[in-house]
Amino acid sequence: MTRPIRNLVVVLGDQLNLDSTAFSDFDPDVDRVWMAEVSEESEHVWSHQARIVLFLSAMRHFRQELADAGRPLIYHQLADHPYHSLSQVLAADIEKLRPKRIVVVQAGDYRVQQLIASAAQQTGITLDVRPDTHFLCNIEEFEHWASGRKQLRLEYFYREMRARLGILVDGKQPVGGEWNYDKANRQTFGKKGPGTLPTWPSFRPDAITKGVIKEVSHEFREHPGSLASFDWPVTRADAKLALQNFVANRLPRFGAYQDALWSDQPFLYHSGLASAMNVKLVSPAEVIEAAVQAFYRGEAPINSVEGFVRQILGWREYVRGIYWREMPDYLTRNALGAHQPLPKFYWTGGTDMVCLRNTIGQTLEYGYAHHIQRLMVTGLFALLLGVEPLRLHEWYLAIYVDAVEWVEAPNTLGMSQYADGGLLASKPYVATGKYIKRMSNYCENCHFNPDKATGSDACPFTTLYWDFLQNHESRFASHPRTALQWKNLARLTQEDRKTITEQANRIRKRYQH
Repeated sequence: MTRPIRNLVVVLGDQLNLDSTAFSDFDPDVDRVWMAEVSEESEHVWSHQARIVLFLSAMRHFRQELADAGRPLIYHQLADHPYHSLSQVLAADIEKLRPKRIVVVQAGDYRVQQLIASAAQQTGITLDVRPDTHFLCNIEEFEHWASGRKQLRLEYFYREMRARLGILVDGKQPVGGEWNYDKANRQTFGKKGPGTLPTWPSFRPDAITKGVIKEVSHEFREHPGSLASFDWPVTRADAKLALQNFVANRLPRFGAYQDALWSDQPFLYHSGLASAMNVKLVSPAEVIEAAVQAFYRGEAPINSVEGFVRQILGWREYVRGIYWREMPDYLTRNALGAHQPLPKFYWTGGTDMVCLRNTIGQTLEYGYAHHIQRLMVTGLFALLLGVEPLRLHEWYLAIYVDAVEWVEAPNTLGMSQYADGGLLASKPYVATGKYIKRMSNYCENCHFNPDKATGSDACPFTTLYWDFLQNHESRFASHPRTALQWKNLARLTQEDRKTITEQANRIRKRYQH
């Protein structure tokens, strides 16, 4: 006689770590792991084909890891069940299996957490939601840090995390004498370009991944993006190799050139580890440790290592805290009253602006763009154009292989679009096309002139920048971190202002359909 199931342990597609708290009391005699692939996770935002492949392939590889670890598993592939949503297939299995309770680690998406709670409530089953120990700051710790503060600034959080965990500190002081080496990390490649770059690690699809690629190519053929270049790590072993490759070959120059841009060079000195971390093939603790040890061995300078550590220990943990503190209404905030539709070229790359065509083109090919391309190219244009923040959020969530809502939403809505009114970023990140000219070679072969705000060859970024300053003058002219930018607006004549407004309106009208 089959013994009744005690715990049905739900494992989500971004929870692929064997050391999860979901397994802390796992008994293979009476417990079962439960995983399901559902089309809703690829369709609630119109996901890039590479994003779908990454999640499904990583899940199917993890299925094998669970089997090897002796953990009995119920696994539903897309073609094996008729259900559209996670809550539907879970509710059906609860009714059939009648476990005593559902065990799940807190989801990365508020929406998914609500789906699981709904399935449990619908079936009257006990739901045990466990903390996600993958992260270095849990939600309760972040809430304690944030409570009572007027401003939730990253820098304060980051320094406290470094001190608490003893990372790059000597006693109470930062190693090297500075907490932040950002000023040393804004170099450009100059006119000669980046030169010979380290070889980007490649993880050729195995039989499992090839099967997923074939399936996605058929079932999700109308979705954006290409699978021709898919070679992201989808196993823990490959993720560890990717980490080793980054630390040995790109970390030493990561700091100096982390903000630089160059045509047809999507990866440069970046790590490419976000997707592996976000589905938990590697942990932030081991990634940070690998970088820090490279510094102590003299293999990477302090500005590179500190800059990389800040992205993970600081920014990654910080935005997760913001997300769970502010949900569920965070996604609909729109502090600047932006309502322009997202231009169609974001889905095709079909634009005459070289910086956007290059960035979106590589995004469609790889499902990847580095943080400055996201913030200061695609994000900046959307902010200046006045795109509704929710629409841009949906695009970012759909189009990048590393997109999980807890990390993507605050970066898009807070950092990029200032939709939260300054909760996350103290000022809007706005600039003319001259910023892109300074940091890249995109402008060299572009029809538009980043120095000009009006005229047939005026750069749309520059036109929209000055129009943005005009539209939000009352809000930011006295802001301590933006006053200088708005002071420059006073140099324009009324005729200049009128001409800029007219040209900006023509640009917006062009992208309304």
